Amino acid sequence: MTSHLVASTQSVPSSPTISSNGGKQSPTSRHDGNILPPPAVAHALRSLHELDSRTGPLDKPQPVSYDSPYSRSIPSTAPGSPRIPPLRQNSGSHTPRVRPHATTLNIPGMTRSKVSPDGRIPARDVAAKLVIIMVGLPARGKSYITKKIQRYLSWQQHDTRIFNVGNRRRIAAGVAPNTNLPSPTSAAVEDGLAQATTILLNGRKAPEIVVDDEPTRLDLNHHRRPSGNQEKIDQSAKFFDPKNETAAKLREQVALDTLDELLDYLLDGGGAVGILDATNSTIQRRKLLVDHIKEREPKLGILFIESICHDENLLEANMRLKLSGPDYRDKDPLKSLEDFKQRVKAYESAYQPLGKYEEDNDLQYIQMIDVGRKVVHHRLKGFLSSGIASYLTTFNLSPRQIWITRHGQSVDNQLHKLGGDSELTERGHYYGQALYSFITHKRKEWLIEQKNKIARSSFPPQPGDHTPPYPELYQELDDKNFCIWTSMLKRSIETAEYFDADEDYDVKAWEMLNELNAGTFEGMTYEEIAQKYPEEYLKRSRDKLQYIYPGVGGEGYLQVISRLRDMVREIERITDHVLIISHRSVCRVLMAYFMDLTRDDIADLDVPLGILYAIEPKPYGIEFHAYKYNEELAWFDELPNYKPQRTVDRNN
Repeated sequence: MTSHLVASTQSVPSSPTISSNGGKQSPTSRHDGNILPPPAVAHALRSLHELDSRTGPLDKPQPVSYDSPYSRSIPSTAPGSPRIPPLRQNSGSHTPRVRPHATTLNIPGMTRSKVSPDGRIPARDVAAKLVIIMVGLPARGKSYITKKIQRYLSWQQHDTRIFNVGNRRRIAAGVAPNTNLPSPTSAAVEDGLAQATTILLNGRKAPEIVVDDEPTRLDLNHHRRPSGNQEKIDQSAKFFDPKNETAAKLREQVALDTLDELLDYLLDGGGAVGILDATNSTIQRRKLLVDHIKEREPKLGILFIESICHDENLLEANMRLKLSGPDYRDKDPLKSLEDFKQRVKAYESAYQPLGKYEEDNDLQYIQMIDVGRKVVHHRLKGFLSSGIASYLTTFNLSPRQIWITRHGQSVDNQLHKLGGDSELTERGHYYGQALYSFITHKRKEWLIEQKNKIARSSFPPQPGDHTPPYPELYQELDDKNFCIWTSMLKRSIETAEYFDADEDYDVKAWEMLNELNAGTFEGMTYEEIAQKYPEEYLKRSRDKLQYIYPGVGGEGYLQVISRLRDMVREIERITDHVLIISHRSVCRVLMAYFMDLTRDDIADLDVPLGILYAIEPKPYGIEFHAYKYNEELAWFDELPNYKPQRTVDRNN
């Protein structure tokens, strides 16, 4: 047994080992009577043990492993090569670049790039800019739609302007708009004609009715502007007859001159969106406009918006409104109505709706039926077109009231602290109670007024009757709900506590109505900020609209505008009354939308505690009222001559 073991072990040569001096030991060396030296046995057993522990049972197939010398290399201690900064270059196939730049989403305050540090559409990105061409017969609400679009896009800080061909046509024909009309002195309109043609916004004409950005009064006939004793071109229905070649040439030239002014605004004036407000009712006219635009700048976006109206009540309201416009002002309403119908027939004889021509030429368009009850899209491209289409679906002309106010006085208001989530003071709770009583009273008063209007309404209009009816006035007014919307903060929710206890009001809290987040400065006073962070304080003072509070969650006014975009669409969409109880920055932004304020006015609009605003959408714009809280009487007094002004008390 022993000899057999010895023989078998002797027949297998052992692996040579390396001695400490680099020499090889003999494979047949003996130590203490053993055939194999103890180091070799230990090495073999250790190797088997390590192999078993790494690979597991020997009956399983083992993956091949490679022991790369690179894995055992020692990291170099030599200094690395210096980083080469990026150099301006063009990795494309053309130099200079030929392909237009990407026209992705631009949101002021929410996007930033080298060419647009403030997020607005840069002058370089011509393809992101948009020419909107309105299409539709007269009395289809085109001007109403254009003013709404202009107000919405301007509120989002996209420079937008309306170019009205009708105004330029009247000037060219010697019928310039009357700029010497007496200015009303009150937000409450004195008579139906003034109510239909102007909207009072704090004692001045608001852009809801007055045509925005009226074209420069150029002499399109290459003569001096007609004086009072010069002959004026007839503006009756005969002027709009397609067979009237002289008038047709004038209208075409006026349209092209107005379009040129629009293109100058977009290409040279820093504008983002230009709206051409005219009928543009034939394919020939629309082709002429498209060719003219592409000749000036082929990369500009073009969007057609056609307003179609089938609803008889809506047409009735629009026609009544036209009787108070510049073409029929101070004329007999019955004769004016007949002439206007003849004008519409003249357009209808040659009218060609959007469709095959636009689709064959890959032109984007939106058809809006009955002011938003139905909307058709075709090949919408770009974020502006998509955003406009979404906004148009929210339109409704239902009679309703929109109320906006700040919460009652809070503990932090007393301490002049920014932000926070403090509760109301006792005075704040009394404000909430008075607000509930006043709104309930005005709700009942409004219902009585609407029913009286229905009883007095008539069509055709009688002599002296110029008041345009609501197109949706004849619905059941008693079924109208009243929504109360608050923020998620305690002071706003507590102000609505009396409404919440009344089952006839629908109360909901919205996080997007929360106050602007002051970031690191939450809970501080303006005095503390000026003392501890003077540079930040001065930075904010120089540009409050663009400023963003530092720290986690810090916001600015542009961020508030962005998060209120869906809120505004919801306000436009609903047919019920709504009262919004929010905070100063949010109320400023909402009021800026409805009042069409410029970007310079938004962040400084005076919205003190205790002021209640009432906005009533109309077919011709809005009706605006302001009320001030009378703490002694626990009631609200109307401010008939209220005018928007810059804030004086930063702590109020």
